[in-house]
Amino acid sequence: MPQNSDNNPYVSAYRHAAAGGLGELLAKTYSLLAATLAVSAIASYFGMHSPFVFQHPILLMIGSFALLFAVQYTGARHSPLAVPLVFAFAAGMGLMMGPMIAVYLKMPGGTGIVTEALGTTAVMFVGLSAYGALTRRNFSHIGGFLITGLIVAIVASLLNAFLFHLEALQLAIAGVIVLVFSGLIVYDTQRMVQDGIQEPVLLVVSLYLDIINLFQALLEIFGSRS
Repeated sequence: MPQNSDNNPYVSAYRHAAAGGLGELLAKTYSLLAATLAVSAIASYFGMHSPFVFQHPILLMIGSFALLFAVQYTGARHSPLAVPLVFAFAAGMGLMMGPMIAVYLKMPGGTGIVTEALGTTAVMFVGLSAYGALTRRNFSHIGGFLITGLIVAIVASLLNAFLFHLEALQLAIAGVIVLVFSGLIVYDTQRMVQDGIQEPVLLVVSLYLDIINLFQALLEIFGSRS
């Protein structure tokens, strides 16, 4: 039975796009996302060479979580502080990733591992984001399922780190994380297109976390060969 066009989310999305709002939102979101990733890349380089970062990972983690909550709070209220806080959060995340990337670079073929993970992440993000924006399938129902899968993967990873110490299990967990964040890229992109959320900062944070976690999981998978 055909749907009423007034209740069809895809028709609403196309009307929003025709009005120019969606194109402006996409431009703002992806330009800010590219800038935050650039900040993280620069911060990662400094993190690879900073004794402070190697010696105080817990402090950096606490600071990054605090910045994330501050971004969510200010972004939801359209505060002018939201964008600077996003860059501060991206810098903190980059610093935290620095030591991890340094470890992989010291492996045999480490440069190739990191390059392969970066390239695969970029290709997957572009493809999945384009699919989420263009597909007529509705993925709004999978958000809860993906978050549940992520929680299970985190719990399993912690158990493996403290109890089991099984490399095969950790590799399987990394594979699950790749699937979860691939799904979240599609979900978050489609949420942006269909709902027309007008706060790019909150969208950027969601997509940024999808990309960073996807990269780290791929890095772990490709690094397992060494």
